[in-house]
Amino acid sequence: MSLRIVVCVKYVPDATGDRHFTDDLTVDRDDVDGLLSELDEYAVEQALQIADEADDAEITVLTVGPEDAKDALRKALSMGADKAVHVEDDDLHGSDVMGTSLVLAKAIEKTGYDLVIAGMASTDGTMGVLPAILAERLGVPQVTLLSEVSVEDGVVKGRRDGDTASEQLEASLPAVVSVTDQSGEARYPSFKGIMAAKKKPVESLDLDDLDIEAEEVGLEGAWTKVDEATERPARTAGTIVKDEGEGGKQLAEFLSGQKFI
Repeated sequence: MSLRIVVCVKYVPDATGDRHFTDDLTVDRDDVDGLLSELDEYAVEQALQIADEADDAEITVLTVGPEDAKDALRKALSMGADKAVHVEDDDLHGSDVMGTSLVLAKAIEKTGYDLVIAGMASTDGTMGVLPAILAERLGVPQVTLLSEVSVEDGVVKGRRDGDTASEQLEASLPAVVSVTDQSGEARYPSFKGIMAAKKKPVESLDLDDLDIEAEEVGLEGAWTKVDEATERPARTAGTIVKDEGEGGKQLAEFLSGQKFI
């Protein structure tokens, strides 16, 4: 029987661009370029490595987001994933981690799975709690923050590295795992992979397909709320210390004045 792997990926604003909020205090995604979250690339890579070791495996990449989120799916498909699922619905606008996890769980159940893999966090929200919430919604074990992961005889195993010790963890499938940026460098899509990705199936779903009511997600269903946001002040010119024999002293006085020393 084929090992069914679902990788949750996210389309995020480019962190190097200038990001702004809209009137409802959500990120203005039309104002900045987006891309596949870098931390999710590690999840795709680990899925590919697990599939390479399996006798038979199929990798589905899943995302929740606007039309442009298909770019994240295409990147994952060009890396080597087999197919993709895109959940898009106007009522999803403003969803927090609780709403997003609900949609992902319903989509995963509809797709079918043995193993769900996610990155350790998204590069925009950086909450890092979605894999655990997703496992709870699915009613399956979670093995999170792994720097090494493998699957054998219906069991997923991995190593979690902490500040003072490493843990060896395992769980019976089906299960949810998340991997860190120490799990192994993600591969670059080859030209052949990029061309092949154009022919791979991408299934589109909306809230009706998942039997989710609009009030369960979006800003209305969010458990968290942004009350206000202040634009980051423009960067000011730095202090230049000219060394004319007293540079060290001036530098020490500056650092002391800023309470750095």
